[in-house]
Amino acid sequence: MARSSTSGTRTRSRTPLQLTAMAVAATFILVGVAGFIPGLTTGYDGLRWSGPESTAELVALFQVSVLHNAVHLLFGVVGLVMARTSAGARRFLIGGGVVYLVLWAYGLSVSPESESNIVPLNTADNVLHFVLGIGMLALGVVADRLTRATAGGR
Repeated sequence: MARSSTSGTRTRSRTPLQLTAMAVAATFILVGVAGFIPGLTTGYDGLRWSGPESTAELVALFQVSVLHNAVHLLFGVVGLVMARTSAGARRFLIGGGVVYLVLWAYGLSVSPESESNIVPLNTADNVLHFVLGIGMLALGVVADRLTRATAGGR
């Protein structure tokens, strides 16, 4: 911990890993909130708790439901809490990447009209979940390496 020269209080700088996880988590929170805003979410009157009967789409592309939006909000809050430590930030990014790749595989395996499609997911969601999964894994690995290199250079 560094000591502040003006107040004598301790401050703690965040690592690149923590900052990356916080940015990703904040994005999930913004997306979760956006899913409840008419205009950003088209077909808002078609927003349902869950399932394929929820026909609302975030930015006229990604099928959403109340459950889908709530999951984004929860995922973001969990990410912010986990980003309080470097180890937690790494677990959030890498574990979250794995979760999103599993969600991508689930989306490919279930018919969009099926009652099993509880989240609900459409093709755009599936593509996004694949990109998020790979992206979060890559960010977790790269930011972890950057954090370790930065800590080793002090």
